[in-house]
Amino acid sequence: MIPASFDYHRPTSIEETLSLLSKFGDDAKILSGGHSLVPAMKLRLAQPGVIIDIGKVPGMSEIRQDGDAIVIGALVTHYQVESSDLVKRLCPLLAQTAEQIGDVQVRNRGTIGGSLAHSDPAADYPAAMLALGAEITAVGPKGKRTIKADDFFVDMLTTALEPNEILTEIRVPATGSNKVAYLKVPQSASGFAIVGVAVNLTTNGNSDCKSARIGITGLSARAFRANGVESGLAGKALDAPTIKSASSKAADGQDPLSDIHASGDYRAHLARVYTQRAIEQALS
Repeated sequence: MIPASFDYHRPTSIEETLSLLSKFGDDAKILSGGHSLVPAMKLRLAQPGVIIDIGKVPGMSEIRQDGDAIVIGALVTHYQVESSDLVKRLCPLLAQTAEQIGDVQVRNRGTIGGSLAHSDPAADYPAAMLALGAEITAVGPKGKRTIKADDFFVDMLTTALEPNEILTEIRVPATGSNKVAYLKVPQSASGFAIVGVAVNLTTNGNSDCKSARIGITGLSARAFRANGVESGLAGKALDAPTIKSASSKAADGQDPLSDIHASGDYRAHLARVYTQRAIEQALS
Protein backbone atom coordinates (compact mmCIF):
# COMPACT_ATOMS: atom_id res chain seq x y z
CA MET A 1 0.00 0.00 0.00
CA ILE A 2 0.95 3.65 -0.37
CA PRO A 3 1.27 5.82 2.75
CA ALA A 4 -0.93 8.86 3.28
CA SER A 5 0.66 12.15 2.22
CA PHE A 6 3.12 13.81 4.60
CA ASP A 7 5.68 16.61 4.79
CA TYR A 8 9.32 15.56 5.01
CA HIS A 9 12.11 17.24 7.01
CA ARG A 10 15.74 16.14 7.33
CA PRO A 11 17.42 18.04 10.19
CA THR A 12 21.19 18.11 10.56
CA SER A 13 21.41 18.63 14.33
CA ILE A 14 19.69 17.57 17.53
CA GLU A 15 18.68 21.17 18.15
CA GLU A 16 16.95 21.40 14.77
CA THR A 17 15.22 18.08 15.41
CA LEU A 18 13.86 19.28 18.74
CA SER A 19 12.71 22.52 17.15
CA LEU A 20 10.75 20.59 14.51
CA LEU A 21 9.21 18.33 17.16
CA SER A 22 8.14 21.39 19.13
CA LYS A 23 6.68 23.03 16.03
CA PHE A 24 4.66 20.09 14.72
CA GLY A 25 3.82 18.30 18.00
CA ASP A 26 1.75 15.13 17.81
CA ASP A 27 1.51 15.37 14.01
CA ALA A 28 5.22 14.52 13.68
CA LYS A 29 7.03 11.18 13.75
CA ILE A 30 10.75 10.52 13.98
CA LEU A 31 12.25 8.37 11.20
CA SER A 32 15.43 6.48 12.01
CA GLY A 33 16.02 3.21 10.15
CA GLY A 34 12.37 3.08 9.12
CA HIS A 35 11.76 -0.63 9.69
CA SER A 36 8.98 0.02 12.20
CA LEU A 37 7.46 3.28 11.03
CA VAL A 38 7.41 2.77 7.25
CA PRO A 39 5.48 -0.55 7.30
CA ALA A 40 2.95 0.97 9.68
CA MET A 41 2.53 3.94 7.33
CA LYS A 42 2.08 1.68 4.31
CA LEU A 43 -0.67 -0.18 6.13
CA ARG A 44 -2.21 3.16 7.19
CA LEU A 45 -1.81 2.12 10.83
CA ALA A 46 0.19 5.32 11.23
CA GLN A 47 -0.60 8.49 9.29
CA PRO A 48 1.74 11.24 10.49
CA GLY A 49 1.48 14.57 8.74
CA VAL A 50 5.18 15.25 9.21
CA ILE A 51 8.20 12.93 9.01
CA ILE A 52 11.43 14.06 10.69
CA ASP A 53 14.29 11.99 9.29
CA ILE A 54 17.20 12.04 11.77
CA GLY A 55 19.47 9.87 9.61
CA LYS A 56 21.89 12.74 8.98
CA VAL A 57 22.09 14.05 12.54
CA PRO A 58 25.78 13.73 13.51
CA GLY A 59 27.12 12.09 16.65
CA MET A 60 24.62 9.25 16.92
CA SER A 61 26.18 6.60 14.67
CA GLU A 62 29.14 5.50 16.76
CA ILE A 63 30.01 2.78 19.27
CA ARG A 64 32.63 3.75 21.84
CA GLN A 65 34.00 2.63 25.17
CA ASP A 66 33.54 4.89 28.18
CA GLY A 67 35.23 3.42 31.23
CA ASP A 68 33.57 0.13 32.09
CA ALA A 69 30.65 0.69 29.71
CA ILE A 70 29.86 0.82 26.00
CA VAL A 71 28.04 3.86 24.62
CA ILE A 72 26.00 3.17 21.49
CA GLY A 73 24.50 5.95 19.40
CA ALA A 74 20.81 5.73 18.55
CA LEU A 75 21.51 5.53 14.81
CA VAL A 76 23.85 2.54 15.10
CA THR A 77 22.48 -0.31 13.00
CA HIS A 78 21.84 -3.82 14.21
CA TYR A 79 24.65 -5.04 11.96
CA GLN A 80 27.09 -2.60 13.55
CA VAL A 81 26.17 -3.96 16.99
CA GLU A 82 26.39 -7.54 15.76
CA SER A 83 29.79 -7.11 14.10
CA SER A 84 31.51 -4.68 16.51
CA ASP A 85 34.68 -6.17 18.02
CA LEU A 86 34.22 -3.85 21.00
CA VAL A 87 30.70 -5.12 21.66
CA LYS A 88 31.75 -8.74 21.19
CA ARG A 89 34.58 -8.31 23.67
CA LEU A 90 32.91 -6.23 26.38
CA CYS A 91 29.22 -7.13 26.01
CA PRO A 92 28.74 -10.36 24.02
CA LEU A 93 25.09 -10.63 25.07
CA LEU A 94 24.28 -7.57 22.98
CA ALA A 95 26.09 -8.95 19.94
CA GLN A 96 24.26 -12.28 20.35
CA THR A 97 20.96 -10.44 20.46
CA ALA A 98 21.65 -8.23 17.44
CA GLU A 99 22.64 -11.13 15.21
CA GLN A 100 19.21 -12.73 15.77
CA ILE A 101 17.18 -9.70 14.65
CA GLY A 102 15.17 -10.08 11.44
CA ASP A 103 17.30 -10.80 8.39
CA VAL A 104 20.41 -9.31 6.76
CA GLN A 105 18.46 -6.50 5.10
CA VAL A 106 16.77 -5.49 8.37
CA ARG A 107 20.03 -5.63 10.33
CA ASN A 108 21.80 -3.44 7.79
CA ARG A 109 19.15 -0.72 7.92
CA GLY A 110 17.32 -0.92 11.25
CA THR A 111 18.74 1.02 14.21
CA ILE A 112 19.03 0.21 17.88
CA GLY A 113 17.52 3.56 18.91
CA GLY A 114 14.54 3.14 16.63
CA SER A 115 13.89 -0.37 17.92
CA LEU A 116 13.99 0.69 21.56
CA ALA A 117 11.87 3.81 21.02
CA HIS A 118 9.24 1.77 19.14
CA SER A 119 9.03 -0.74 22.02
CA ASP A 120 7.46 -3.55 20.03
CA PRO A 121 6.41 -6.29 22.47
CA ALA A 122 8.19 -8.88 20.30
CA ALA A 123 11.44 -6.93 19.77
CA ASP A 124 14.72 -8.53 20.83
CA TYR A 125 16.73 -5.63 22.28
CA PRO A 126 14.44 -4.82 25.24
CA ALA A 127 15.11 -8.19 26.90
CA ALA A 128 18.86 -7.65 26.58
CA MET A 129 18.67 -4.06 27.85
CA LEU A 130 16.84 -5.22 30.96
CA ALA A 131 19.25 -8.09 31.55
CA LEU A 132 22.24 -5.77 31.15
CA GLY A 133 20.92 -2.92 33.27
CA ALA A 134 21.35 -0.45 30.41
CA GLU A 135 20.62 3.27 30.58
CA ILE A 136 18.93 5.24 27.79
CA THR A 137 19.76 8.90 27.18
CA ALA A 138 16.96 11.19 26.01
CA VAL A 139 17.25 14.83 24.97
CA GLY A 140 14.40 17.33 24.98
CA PRO A 141 13.69 21.04 25.43
CA LYS A 142 14.61 20.77 29.11
CA GLY A 143 17.96 19.16 28.38
CA LYS A 144 19.35 15.67 28.75
CA ARG A 145 18.11 12.95 31.06
CA THR A 146 18.97 9.31 31.71
CA ILE A 147 16.32 6.59 31.93
CA LYS A 148 17.09 3.18 33.35
CA ALA A 149 16.00 0.27 31.18
CA ASP A 150 13.86 -0.98 34.07
CA ASP A 151 11.79 2.21 33.78
CA PHE A 152 11.92 2.69 30.02
CA PHE A 153 9.47 0.08 28.68
CA VAL A 154 6.05 1.20 29.87
CA ASP A 155 3.48 -0.71 27.77
CA MET A 156 2.87 -1.98 24.25
CA LEU A 157 4.54 0.48 21.83
CA THR A 158 4.95 2.90 24.75
CA THR A 159 8.13 4.06 26.47
CA ALA A 160 9.09 6.64 29.07
CA LEU A 161 10.15 9.06 26.31
CA GLU A 162 8.22 12.32 26.32
CA PRO A 163 6.59 13.37 23.01
CA ASN A 164 9.13 16.19 22.59
CA GLU A 165 12.19 14.05 23.38
CA ILE A 166 14.45 11.95 21.19
CA LEU A 167 16.56 8.97 22.15
CA THR A 168 20.22 9.79 21.45
CA GLU A 169 22.33 6.99 22.94
CA ILE A 170 22.38 3.86 25.07
CA ARG A 171 24.92 3.12 27.81
CA VAL A 172 25.50 -0.58 28.43
CA PRO A 173 27.71 -1.91 31.26
CA ALA A 174 30.44 -4.33 30.25
CA THR A 175 29.62 -7.84 31.43
CA GLY A 176 33.19 -8.96 32.15
CA SER A 177 33.26 -12.62 33.16
CA ASN A 178 29.49 -12.85 33.59
CA LYS A 179 27.63 -15.78 32.05
CA VAL A 180 25.32 -14.47 29.31
CA ALA A 181 23.00 -15.78 26.60
CA TYR A 182 20.03 -14.77 24.46
CA LEU A 183 17.64 -17.40 23.10
CA LYS A 184 14.32 -16.95 21.36
CA VAL A 185 11.56 -18.68 19.44
CA PRO A 186 11.31 -16.56 16.26
CA GLN A 187 8.25 -15.94 14.14
CA SER A 188 8.99 -17.79 10.92
CA ALA A 189 8.40 -14.84 8.57
CA SER A 190 9.52 -11.74 10.47
CA GLY A 191 12.01 -13.14 12.95
CA PHE A 192 10.32 -11.28 15.81
CA ALA A 193 10.39 -13.13 19.12
CA ILE A 194 7.37 -15.21 20.05
CA VAL A 195 9.34 -15.45 23.27
CA GLY A 196 12.91 -14.30 23.85
CA VAL A 197 15.03 -14.63 27.00
CA ALA A 198 18.20 -12.70 27.86
CA VAL A 199 20.34 -13.99 30.74
CA ASN A 200 23.10 -12.18 32.65
CA LEU A 201 24.53 -14.14 35.58
CA THR A 202 27.26 -13.13 38.00
CA THR A 203 28.89 -16.21 39.49
CA ASN A 204 31.75 -17.03 41.81
CA GLY A 205 34.45 -19.57 41.09
CA ASN A 206 32.38 -22.65 41.89
CA SER A 207 29.32 -21.72 39.79
CA ASP A 208 27.23 -20.40 42.66
CA CYS A 209 25.06 -17.50 41.52
CA LYS A 210 25.87 -14.17 43.14
CA SER A 211 23.22 -12.25 41.17
CA ALA A 212 20.98 -12.70 38.14
CA ARG A 213 19.24 -10.42 35.67
CA ILE A 214 16.73 -12.08 33.34
CA GLY A 215 14.90 -10.11 30.64
CA ILE A 216 11.98 -11.61 28.74
CA THR A 217 10.32 -10.30 25.58
CA GLY A 218 7.40 -11.51 23.44
CA LEU A 219 5.38 -12.95 26.31
CA SER A 220 3.34 -9.90 27.29
CA ALA A 221 2.64 -6.31 26.23
CA ARG A 222 6.15 -5.17 27.17
CA ALA A 223 9.51 -6.68 28.00
CA PHE A 224 10.05 -7.31 31.71
CA ARG A 225 12.48 -8.52 34.35
CA ALA A 226 11.66 -12.05 35.49
CA ASN A 227 12.01 -11.28 39.20
CA GLY A 228 10.84 -14.71 40.33
CA VAL A 229 13.53 -16.40 38.28
CA GLU A 230 16.19 -13.98 39.49
CA SER A 231 15.36 -14.55 43.17
CA GLY A 232 15.23 -18.30 42.56
CA LEU A 233 18.85 -18.23 41.32
CA ALA A 234 20.56 -15.60 43.47
CA GLY A 235 22.74 -17.01 46.23
CA LYS A 236 22.29 -20.62 45.13
CA ALA A 237 24.33 -23.29 43.41
CA LEU A 238 23.40 -23.36 39.73
CA ASP A 239 22.59 -27.06 39.55
CA ALA A 240 19.88 -28.60 37.38
CA PRO A 241 17.10 -28.69 40.04
CA THR A 242 17.70 -25.04 41.00
CA ILE A 243 17.66 -23.87 37.38
CA LYS A 244 14.49 -25.82 36.60
CA SER A 245 12.70 -24.57 39.72
CA ALA A 246 13.67 -20.94 39.11
CA SER A 247 12.74 -21.11 35.41
CA SER A 248 9.25 -22.32 36.27
CA LYS A 249 8.55 -18.78 37.53
CA ALA A 250 9.37 -17.08 34.21
CA ALA A 251 5.76 -16.16 33.41
CA ASP A 252 4.66 -15.34 36.96
CA GLY A 253 2.60 -12.16 37.23
CA GLN A 254 2.29 -11.69 33.45
CA ASP A 255 -0.73 -11.56 31.16
CA PRO A 256 0.51 -13.54 28.15
CA LEU A 257 -0.40 -12.35 24.67
CA SER A 258 -2.47 -14.55 22.34
CA ASP A 259 -2.35 -14.12 18.56
CA ILE A 260 -2.02 -16.09 15.32
CA HIS A 261 1.52 -17.09 16.28
CA ALA A 262 0.87 -18.59 19.72
CA SER A 263 -1.72 -18.78 22.46
CA GLY A 264 -1.09 -17.20 25.82
CA ASP A 265 -0.69 -20.59 27.50
CA TYR A 266 1.84 -21.71 24.91
CA ARG A 267 3.81 -18.47 25.24
CA ALA A 268 3.96 -18.95 29.01
CA HIS A 269 5.19 -22.51 28.46
CA LEU A 270 7.84 -21.28 26.02
CA ALA A 271 8.98 -18.64 28.50
CA ARG A 272 9.62 -21.28 31.14
CA VAL A 273 11.36 -23.68 28.74
CA TYR A 274 13.53 -21.06 27.06
CA THR A 275 14.50 -19.43 30.34
CA GLN A 276 15.87 -22.78 31.47
CA ARG A 277 17.66 -23.30 28.16
CA ALA A 278 19.11 -19.79 28.13
CA ILE A 279 20.48 -20.21 31.65
CA GLU A 280 22.01 -23.54 30.70
CA GLN A 281 23.52 -22.05 27.55
CA ALA A 282 24.99 -19.13 29.51
CA LEU A 283 26.64 -21.54 31.93
CA SER A 284 28.03 -23.69 29.13
